[in-house]
Amino acid sequence: MDTVRTFLAHAVVLENDAAERYDELADAMETHNNPEVCELFRRMAGYSRLHLQEATEHAEKHAGGLPDLKPWEFQWPGEESPESGELDQSHYLMTVHHALKLALAAETGARDFYGQVARSTRNDEVRALAEEFTAEEAEHAELIEEWLKRYPAPEEGWDEDPDPPAPAD
Repeated sequence: MDTVRTFLAHAVVLENDAAERYDELADAMETHNNPEVCELFRRMAGYSRLHLQEATEHAEKHAGGLPDLKPWEFQWPGEESPESGELDQSHYLMTVHHALKLALAAETGARDFYGQVARSTRNDEVRALAEEFTAEEAEHAELIEEWLKRYPAPEEGWDEDPDPPAPAD
């Protein structure tokens, strides 16, 4: 990734995906009356929106705007942006511990993506931005790891529900 515009296009999509996924998880937790986890995901969505705003403003001021990349033109390490989260790992009875584990996976995925860009680019400006973004994502991961110390893994059977939701037809 050797242009600032392309790098920032990736950052904008990555942070937008993260905010949307955190909102989806928060909505699911709200639906299932899990307010503590809902609030955590709302907070994480807010952080992602702040980064989205920073990347967008940087692109507008310094890079001449964002390129219009097609979905197949993005250079993700997998099929989706690394901070989009894994909804299949969520559960309607998940605890704060589980929510933090999902958030940690997303934040470390973003950190690793930006770090790889910093190591592989030939553009010094892209490298500097990628290193800055890597450091920010690393701070978020460290913060989540601190939160995890306050919310240990729950006991066996945490997901047992004597009256589970009925499957949709």
